[in-house]
Amino acid sequence: MANRRKLSNPLALAVMATLGERPMHPYEIAQVLRQRGKEQSIKINYGSLYTVVQNLEKHGFVEIAGIQRQGNRPERTLYGLTEAGRVETHDWLADLVAVPVREYPAYEAALSLILVLPPDEAIALLGERVATLEVQVAAIRGVLGQLDGELPRMFLIESEYQVHMIEAEVAWTRGFLGELTAGTISGVAEWRSWQESGEIPGEWSEIEKRAVESGIGEEFRERMKEL
Repeated sequence: MANRRKLSNPLALAVMATLGERPMHPYEIAQVLRQRGKEQSIKINYGSLYTVVQNLEKHGFVEIAGIQRQGNRPERTLYGLTEAGRVETHDWLADLVAVPVREYPAYEAALSLILVLPPDEAIALLGERVATLEVQVAAIRGVLGQLDGELPRMFLIESEYQVHMIEAEVAWTRGFLGELTAGTISGVAEWRSWQESGEIPGEWSEIEKRAVESGIGEEFRERMKEL
C-alpha cells in the first residue's frame, strides 16, 4: 500500500523533480514543465503553481535559495530542493511506480451507469468514442514516428504508455460495442425492456435480492477494495 503523503498533487512532485536539477523561480519552473510537455501527463494549473511552491516550502521540501535580479525586471525568488525534499521526491515517485493506486477513471464511472441510456444511443455514443480515440492514436503515433531517432526513447515513454492504454481501451470498447450491436451480451434484452417499459426487469430485482441475502455483493466489493 502506498504511504500517505503530506502532499498528493502530482504537480508538487513535478515541481520537486524539476527543482532537483537546480534552483528556479516559479515562472521558470512553469516554462520548463511546458517546454518538456509535462502537461500531457500531469494535470498542470500554472496559475496555482505559486501556491504549490508555497505548500512545498511550508512542509520543508523546498527553501528559498536566492534572489534573481535581471536589469529593471522585478526581483524573483529562487527556490531550491531541501534534503527532505529529495527524500520525499524519491519515496513518492517510488511509491507511484511500484504500487498500483485506484484512480476512478471517468470512462469507468460512465460504464457503471450506462444502463441509464437507451441501448441504441449508447451504441452510437460508444461508436463516437472509438472513432475519436482512433484519431488520437494516429496523432500520437505520428508524433512518436517523427521523433524516433531525434530524442532518446526515455524522453517518450509516457507517450508510449499513453498510446498503448488508448489502444487497449479502443480494443475493449470495440469488442463491447460489437456484442451490444449483435445483442449477444447477457442482460441487453432486459436493458432494452427496462428502457421501453420504465420498469426494472424482475430478473434483475431477483438477482439483487439474492446477492444481498447471500452477501455475495458485499464480498465482491470487499475483495475489490483489497486489489
